[in-house]
Amino acid sequence: MPVTLHPVDRGACDVDAQARTDLARIYADAPAERLPAPPDVFIEEHLSSGGAFLCARFNDRLIGAMALQDDGEAWWLSHFCVRKPTRRRGVGSRLLTLVAEAASAEGKPLRVEVAQLQMADQLMLSRLGYRLDRSGDHYELALPGRHSKESPR
Repeated sequence: MPVTLHPVDRGACDVDAQARTDLARIYADAPAERLPAPPDVFIEEHLSSGGAFLCARFNDRLIGAMALQDDGEAWWLSHFCVRKPTRRRGVGSRLLTLVAEAASAEGKPLRVEVAQLQMADQLMLSRLGYRLDRSGDHYELALPGRHSKESPR
């Protein structure tokens, strides 16, 4: 499945109605306990807080997404979801690989808070090279040649 990375920020959502529709469909497929609010409210609140979404695109449709917050030092990822019809086809792993490449190009390590992860998520992150930080509060995929630092977050 040839999946590409497609960032969606406030500007993209305002001009691309299909991106907003696709994001709503992605998060409508998420188990309710994994989102802090209904999908449309979650998307709006995340974009309003300055966040963006890093999405998996296939055939001009977004089929997976994760929320992104850039704190200046690192990219914090959360609320990872893939549409039900495309699950178990490698979309999630491919999206995480593409995001890692983009973060590396920007010189940013990737971090994911442990508190919002289920065991399956933790196993997938470990398999992809993410390591639990010394503090135990987040997983991090450090850039090659860069040592992990404690985050003041």
